[in-house]
Amino acid sequence: MPRFWNAALLCAALIVPIAMAPTTLRGEDQKTEQKKNARTYHDKNHNDDHEWNSHEDKAYRVYVKQNHRKYRDFSKLNESDQQAYFDWRHEHSDAVLKIDIH
Repeated sequence: MPRFWNAALLCAALIVPIAMAPTTLRGEDQKTEQKKNARTYHDKNHNDDHEWNSHEDKAYRVYVKQNHRKYRDFSKLNESDQQAYFDWRHEHSDAVLKIDIH
């Protein structure tokens, strides 16, 4: 009987990582795909880069609403309007804007 339990425990220890591997790989693939689709913008005033992703887009939509502007795709804004957004963004973190970053 102890041999049976040892064999069962060994099988379980080997099967669990194999069963979970596709889920882990799928999560990494999604993150990699999101990185490919993200665009980076340089903020000259603060000398840093902003990765444009869904979180940044949510923040931009809050900015547009608060400043009574018509929504336009960020990539189509002129440089001074983009810089105005970055200046505002440095004063408004995700926590202040209540943007979920999970």
